[in-house]
Amino acid sequence: MSAFSSAALASGVLAVAGCIQSAAGASLLARFRRTERRPVTLTPLPPVTILKPLYGDEPLLEEALESFCTQDYPEIQILFGVRDHDDPAIQSVRRLQARHPHLDMKLVVDPTVHGLNRKISNLINILPHARHDLLIISDSDIHVSPDYLLHVVSALHKPNTGLVTTLYAGLPARPSIVQMLAACQINQNFLPGVILSRYLGRQDCLGATMALRRDMLAAVGGLEALLPHVADDALLGRLVRAQGKDITIADCMTWTTIAEDSFSELLSHELRWGRTVCTLAPAGYAASSIQLPLFWATLAILLQPHALWPLVLFGCIWAARAVTALIINRAVGARALWPLLLLPARDWLSAAIMVGSASGTRVDWRGQTMHVARHPVGPPASGQLSPER
Repeated sequence: MSAFSSAALASGVLAVAGCIQSAAGASLLARFRRTERRPVTLTPLPPVTILKPLYGDEPLLEEALESFCTQDYPEIQILFGVRDHDDPAIQSVRRLQARHPHLDMKLVVDPTVHGLNRKISNLINILPHARHDLLIISDSDIHVSPDYLLHVVSALHKPNTGLVTTLYAGLPARPSIVQMLAACQINQNFLPGVILSRYLGRQDCLGATMALRRDMLAAVGGLEALLPHVADDALLGRLVRAQGKDITIADCMTWTTIAEDSFSELLSHELRWGRTVCTLAPAGYAASSIQLPLFWATLAILLQPHALWPLVLFGCIWAARAVTALIINRAVGARALWPLLLLPARDWLSAAIMVGSASGTRVDWRGQTMHVARHPVGPPASGQLSPER
């Protein structure tokens, strides 16, 4: 057997393994969504403070923030934070305050920069205004259902839980090809991979939700411990785990706005994401290439262009991926079918992102250009921000 034939066969095996992994993740996700129907019986419900760091006028920003203002929950404080008095996000906050005058909502404007991570600096400025001991940190682009807080707070009261996080799916701001490609990465690759790794025992913190008690935050060194790091969510999870506490996933789904308007914005965002994950867990990041079965199936065709079996394999893999994608789309509420045609292109783009992530450290983030470097904070290492020289 020639080297090309052996390589094609190995690619075919990886393609089949990727399909099995995708099907397992889709099945677990569908089962997870069914658990959301279970009623929350926690009483009494403690008051919570939601911390929302804002920066600029993002697409669907007001819709995302309003989903937190319409929670089926008795006592909520919502703190919004910006650095500048002319930040466009302020207008969205003012409109929300006018529409929901009964809610305890406050806008904190503070330009103080405490370190390289401006999001964490923003949160440090907000935190002194928090009135309650249960803190929920959530990114500005996250959309939630009305029972979100019920599920998050209930999860936080499970035995030995130190931190609660949530799964999230991609929500395109508009049905463009760029945004659909970004949604495919989150929904078809990232999401089933996360839920499968959770089933296998991993406990990761996702930035969509970071809910914890004030004393737990103090025990891990406060928000200041997260300042030098771009992957603040991953680091917070590791610090909590180092305290001997569990990271629990709440029984609810959240959605993150996909706002990239151009292919270059998509590449910049995914390279930042990829280089950060590659720095945090290089072996795990390389192993995640199994999530790209259509890439491996296409590679088998390229390695043996005159053989019939790679073509048959590619068709079977695409059909299987389409089925699992439909299951995942149904679970996350995505209705458009035409993005299924993008699955091969999405896998090849993801493969290119992985190569680019392994060969560079530069990232662009919220107007900052920096390098991701390894910095030990207990095993394993975490990504650290270092300014562009």
